[in-house]
Amino acid sequence: MPVPKRKLTRSRTRSRRSANLKLAAPAHSLCSNCGASRLPHVVCSNCGHYNGRQVIPVE
Repeated sequence: MPVPKRKLTRSRTRSRRSANLKLAAPAHSLCSNCGASRLPHVVCSNCGHYNGRQVIPVE
């Protein structure tokens, strides 16, 4: 197998990898009770509902 004659610099290696290291934006879903935007699998901070029932009392 061919082997590189010289060691690749950190900048060359990191710039090649940089396209795949970006963070993805967190997914959002709509609350089925009030329609507010919320994170999936998390209680709605607007109305306190999760999975079709009241979990946290909100004034």
